[in-house]
Amino acid sequence: MKKLFYILMCAWLLGCGKTAVLPSQFGELDDEATIYPDYKEVTIPANIAPLNFQVKDDEATNFVAELKGDKGEALLVASGDEGIVQIDTTAWRTLLQENKGGSIKVSIYAEHSNGWVRYKAHTMQVANEEIDAYLSYRLIEPGYELYRQLGLYQRNLTNWNEHTIYENNRVFTDDDNHCVNCHNYQNNSTQKMLFHVRAKHAGTIMIDGDKAHKVQISGSNILTAGVYPSWHPKHNWVAFSTNRTGQAFHLYHKERLEVVDEASDLLLYDVDKNEVRHILRSDSVLETFPCWSPDGSMLYYCSASEPGLAGLNEAKASQHILSHYDSVHYNLMRIPFEEKTMTFGAPEMVVDASSQGQSISVPRVSPDGRYVLYTQGDYGQFHIWHKSSNLWVKDLQADSCYALTEANSPDVDSYHSWSSNGRWIVFSSRRMDGSYTRTFITYFDKEGHAHKAFCLPQEDPRYNVLLLKSYNVPELTKDAVRISEQTLHECIYNTEGEKARCIVNK
Repeated sequence: MKKLFYILMCAWLLGCGKTAVLPSQFGELDDEATIYPDYKEVTIPANIAPLNFQVKDDEATNFVAELKGDKGEALLVASGDEGIVQIDTTAWRTLLQENKGGSIKVSIYAEHSNGWVRYKAHTMQVANEEIDAYLSYRLIEPGYELYRQLGLYQRNLTNWNEHTIYENNRVFTDDDNHCVNCHNYQNNSTQKMLFHVRAKHAGTIMIDGDKAHKVQISGSNILTAGVYPSWHPKHNWVAFSTNRTGQAFHLYHKERLEVVDEASDLLLYDVDKNEVRHILRSDSVLETFPCWSPDGSMLYYCSASEPGLAGLNEAKASQHILSHYDSVHYNLMRIPFEEKTMTFGAPEMVVDASSQGQSISVPRVSPDGRYVLYTQGDYGQFHIWHKSSNLWVKDLQADSCYALTEANSPDVDSYHSWSSNGRWIVFSSRRMDGSYTRTFITYFDKEGHAHKAFCLPQEDPRYNVLLLKSYNVPELTKDAVRISEQTLHECIYNTEGEKARCIVNK
């Protein structure tokens, strides 16, 4: 075992810093300190940015945190104003790398009027597997009327750097009013990516490395434009849903709003040929959220049977769905795919949620192909507002389904994605305040169990409270986005977009 050593450092906040020194005398407390965010007993990747936190103890004037690894290394960190503990990035990285597969004990000392005390220590486990270094997301107000001040951003998870992928208008004008959404990547890489633009300058932005072009995926026999996407893992093909959605707000309800499908089908888009055709199409079955298996042989999706929609026009379909929104239940389905002929087989049931009075949304297959990760709630498919929504997995090998109880919360746990090694899951949750989604990370071990989730670390932990925007659609990638914001701006504003050729299925 290496010799114990201490790294003394300064934690700076608003220009005020202190040197950390362990108190020579202190009393012992039986209780753990209250810290924000809650980083107690979590499992973390060895390449994550420092888990800075705030100690909540109104009677204390100073704090010192000691972070000691199994192998003897330790950090001492003095708090700044308001109990903020900020850890030096370089020292933190060294501590984590030296303790891969082990644990770090965190001891917090607090200075009260009658002297120093030490709280009961808590630990953090350091996993052997690292997480993909980049996380992209949309930042958006949880409720809005205008597409203003929203954008797509990418965070380097190993530090505090946030990069703007694309941001729309800061000042509202009719000519510039547009939304950006549904960013998606092929195989956790930014080499091939896409996102949609809605309202003004509408189209789907297809990106290859540092180049972009706009396409219009629509047609007289297609409900709307392409919506929820999934790249085929081997070819330049994208499966889309096409959805005609409606939105309604509750007056008296624990949920705030509903987003419902009035109609939805599945599409296959060939990027190179700029051709689109239907995979599944029905006016009495709702199909949405396509997702390819890692080998490209199966397309998973969510499906709800609604016979009452047959033959209804758009207005009556909307009225029908909204009148019984809470009895619409989606099952997890899949359909075989033969890539040589680009043909699909017959749909197969994977999880029958409707028979249990439940509903499934956003399937994502693990990189090894064994697990399907999804959200399950009481009804519907837009679970980001449903407090009943939790993370579940289907173990395809064992043919069993179970909730990721250790990662879930009593509030909304929704949109999620896998790391490329299958050991980490990022997802959005409203557990902090019930209104804003924040990004959480959970370790998914080799036995198929999730571990306690932790909030995306910030340089100033109070940022999780002060940011008045929600993190939306968190997606992990191994590399940084290559294309410049200026190139995307020119593509969006200066091109109409080539119309995709619609192929009528035989």
